[in-house]
Amino acid sequence: MTPTVLKIIFIAIGIFLAYKLIFSSKKGLTIFEMHFKDGRLISHKGKIPEKFQKECRAIAKAEKLTCSVKCEKAGSVRLHISANVNDTITQRIRNLFPFEIYEKKQQDKSRQAG
Repeated sequence: MTPTVLKIIFIAIGIFLAYKLIFSSKKGLTIFEMHFKDGRLISHKGKIPEKFQKECRAIAKAEKLTCSVKCEKAGSVRLHISANVNDTITQRIRNLFPFEIYEKKQQDKSRQAG
């Protein structure tokens, strides 16, 4: 092989590795997503706790929010709220979220005496 072909292969491998490192970050399991536009819930997916959904909708309606709220589980549960929401409203939404529902320790059933 010529040195030019080897250089092209080496560059292609480098670009491929850079792409994988930048764009393939491991994300956790998405528990739910809610998308608001002008204070209205336009779409959602996943199982959302009923009380949390009602109170989020009330805040979004009062503040005329256009944002998305996403809950992921990767080891621990994380709540992601769009960056265009100010910090006080973000904190109000976080305070409403029932983290304790998702962070219950699962019992190891293999060690239970039956």
